[in-house]
Amino acid sequence: MGLIVTYITRVILLFTLLCSALNATESNPLVTLQTSKGDIVIELLPEKAPVTVANFLGYANSGFYDGTIFHRVIKRFAIQGGGFTPDLVEKPNGDPIINESKSSGLRNERWSVAMARTDDPNSARSQFYINMRMNLALDARMGKDGYAVFGRVISGHNVAEDIARVKTHRVGDFDDVPLEPVVLNAVVVHSPQP
Repeated sequence: MGLIVTYITRVILLFTLLCSALNATESNPLVTLQTSKGDIVIELLPEKAPVTVANFLGYANSGFYDGTIFHRVIKRFAIQGGGFTPDLVEKPNGDPIINESKSSGLRNERWSVAMARTDDPNSARSQFYINMRMNLALDARMGKDGYAVFGRVISGHNVAEDIARVKTHRVGDFDDVPLEPVVLNAVVVHSPQP
C-alpha cells in the first residue's frame, strides 16, 4: 500500500510541475522558427525585455524573416540569422533599438535567444542568435552593455544542434557561413502577444 501512495504522490507532483510550466509558458508569446532543418519553438520574455520582444515580433509579423538564412554558425557557440538572403544580401531593415542587456537581468545561457549587434550597444535591428552554450562573456558587466537576451528555446533543441553542426566556410567578408544554406522559411507567432 505504501508503494502505491508513493507512486500516486509522485504522479501528482509531476502533474503539478507540468501544469506550472505550461501556465508560465502560456503567459508569454511563443514563436516557431520554421527552418529548412525543422522547427524551433521560442518563448519570448516581454516582461524582461519589452523593447526587444516588440522589435522581434514586428519583424516576425511583417514576414521580414521569411527566406532569410542562418548566416553565421559556430559549433558550440551560437547560430545567428535573421538578416541575410541565401545570396548573402542584407535585407533593408528598420531603426536600431535600445539595448536592454543591463535592465533585463537575462543572461546569455545555453538555449537563450539574443539580439546580434555591432560594437555600438544600441545597434540591434533584425538579427538574432541562439546560444549553443553558456556565453556569459556576452552579458552586461562592469558597467558595459552586453547582448540583449529576449527569449529561450523551449522545443526543437535537436534542430538547433543540427544547424550548429553543419559544415561552414568563408564567403567574401563572411566567416562561418553554412556550405548549404540553412533557410528560415517563416516565423510563426502564437498567442498571446504583448
